[in-house]
Amino acid sequence: MSPAADDLLSQRVKAAELSRGISSNVIYAAIERVIATRDLQGAVLDYGAGVGDLTRRLVEIGRFSSVSAADIMPRPAGLDRVQWIEQDLNEPMQGHDGAFDVVIAAEVIEHLENPRFTVRELFRLVRPGGTVIVSTPNNESWRSLVALLVRGHYAGFGEASYPAHITALLRKDLTRIFQETGLRSPEFVFTDCGGIPGKPNVTWQQISFGLLRGLRYSDNVLAVGIKPAA
Repeated sequence: MSPAADDLLSQRVKAAELSRGISSNVIYAAIERVIATRDLQGAVLDYGAGVGDLTRRLVEIGRFSSVSAADIMPRPAGLDRVQWIEQDLNEPMQGHDGAFDVVIAAEVIEHLENPRFTVRELFRLVRPGGTVIVSTPNNESWRSLVALLVRGHYAGFGEASYPAHITALLRKDLTRIFQETGLRSPEFVFTDCGGIPGKPNVTWQQISFGLLRGLRYSDNVLAVGIKPAA
């Protein structure tokens, strides 16, 4: 590997470490609701697994015949029975074409340099008829839109989030990317948990007794797409 390639890999590893390799239980719960609602089964890949929190939950729910995980970070402890693929996800993941019934990229795409490459990879890895789930910060929430107007950036893309968060996407971007790749237009699912502008630890749901939900009141969004059957 050349010095330039070494430097680039080091930057990517550092960015992954800054993200701590975790998401929130709210996001994991939303993913689990999609899995249950759609009765998803078979072989599942946790694409961008980080420290393996979602991977463990995928094992524990007992729906899948096999659980695999991929990340630039090394295999976490306690996941010996999971197929762990250690690699830079900005590069192609070779040898797994059509290997999975479900591919989940939970809070990953915003960390990677090319979202179109990422979704092409997810399309390649999932079998025909399989399901792709991508979650990412919801940049169309009131909190994020106010941050854009006041601070000049979306809520999840300020200095505190850089260089972990580098790619901000809207629903229109995700729809276009899914369609360009060959996936069906995504269904969007919201976490129904979102901080209010300026006080992110106070949620819209707390102050409205759970009435405020959906696009403007969720900090994260899931795009769920199907790869057409052959």
